[in-house]
Amino acid sequence: MENEPVAGADQKTVLVPYTELAADLLHAVIESYVLREGTDYGEKEFSLDDKVAHVISQLKRGEAQIVFDPETETVSIVRPPSRKA
Repeated sequence: MENEPVAGADQKTVLVPYTELAADLLHAVIESYVLREGTDYGEKEFSLDDKVAHVISQLKRGEAQIVFDPETETVSIVRPPSRKA
């Protein structure tokens, strides 16, 4: 699958299919995201490995996607735009 611009985002932002990344690189990208995202998970604490596994599950279900911004040379994980029926 070729990298595609992300709909609704800056046209220079590129969708990176998680399946195109080597396992160690995918883990590093997700770990970096989880460490900087600052989400409050509520009363229950989750380990870093649990958080990474959760994001991997979201990627597999299509609930999240990896995007690269060549202008800022940054990678992030975002929710895909909602599809209209």
